[in-house]
Amino acid sequence: MRTVVVIGGGIVGLATAWELTKRGLDVTVLEKEDRWAAHQTGHNSNVVHAGLYYKPGSFKARMSTAGNRSIVDFARQYGVPVEVCGKLVVATSEAELPALKVLAERAEANGVPAKLITPSEAREYEPEVSCVAALRVESTGIIDFPAVCAALVRLLDESDADLRLGTSALGIRPGRTGDVEVATGDEVIRADALVNCAGLHADRVARLAGLTPSARIVPFRGEYYELKPERRHLVRGLIYPVPDASLPFLGVHLTRMLDGSVHAGPNAVLALRREGYTWRDVSAKDLAEVARFPGVWRLARKYAYPTGLDEVRRSFSRRRFAESLARLVPAVTEDDIVRHGSGVRAQALRPDGALVDDFLIETARNQVHVLNAPSPAATSALEIAKHIADEVSG
Repeated sequence: MRTVVVIGGGIVGLATAWELTKRGLDVTVLEKEDRWAAHQTGHNSNVVHAGLYYKPGSFKARMSTAGNRSIVDFARQYGVPVEVCGKLVVATSEAELPALKVLAERAEANGVPAKLITPSEAREYEPEVSCVAALRVESTGIIDFPAVCAALVRLLDESDADLRLGTSALGIRPGRTGDVEVATGDEVIRADALVNCAGLHADRVARLAGLTPSARIVPFRGEYYELKPERRHLVRGLIYPVPDASLPFLGVHLTRMLDGSVHAGPNAVLALRREGYTWRDVSAKDLAEVARFPGVWRLARKYAYPTGLDEVRRSFSRRRFAESLARLVPAVTEDDIVRHGSGVRAQALRPDGALVDDFLIETARNQVHVLNAPSPAATSALEIAKHIADEVSG
């Protein structure tokens, strides 16, 4: 039986491991933390994306539209909470109408059920929303992604996969017989193939394995607020702005969760360490690595002012955050929101300063490295897993 080591115990790593076991492979999963889904998956917005934002034909477009169906089917089959509630993308000014129309065209090209609607029709879904037009997207949903991971762990246990928490990959090298050797500190694991799903550390694992990845991971922190319980009635479902097409982030939005709470955010600021969930989380090593990478400085020249500065100001100001939300729902005020944690997005950046806007998967002999899998990777996890398994099997 062929053996595979998967590095990373988030949703993409666990989904890949499960897909490989279904194909008859013997799988070991290494996760450096003491729990599964500890980082990106565990700090996810828990939205099942529809696939309307992405360039037709891209990995993201194909995998998110297919993933929208497969992750919902998986949740229903294995008892994971999920609700397909739809969402509104709202244009709050006439200037946003062309971009909203482009989104509608992309939705049609990607096979996403969506339609342009009037302000009065939008208020039938969201009575408090303010817009000049909106796009109603029917297949967007909300889910519990950590619960998806828990279900995958149960399935992997039943398949006799070797699941190892608290186990870091410290060294990787080709074996003498064409296999791969992974040193964990306690032992050297030998396998026929390696799959790198290390998320925030994916580029480091690739370099550890002897590759020179085409992009570097730069961490961006997204901070969330939530509406106070007595103000949750202001939002019935999901309300998104028209995004800036030049950025990989969707903008601050409002999301009603499965428990009835309403999350607001995220913004996007450079994190000061790979796993930097607050401004106090600082790593000299990580900052030095960022400072030495020319792509960061080229990106900064393009976006630091005013976009980046505005994001930082909003990070420190509840008033500014509330003002961003009030563009969508005017009734939301500074007094209506309280902080609700943050997540860190592993964004791949090329040396020329270009943000990688699609999933990025690179291969070497007996190795597959997932080097860019931010949102909608959780939605697409089962589809990404199939692609990886094809690469391993091929």
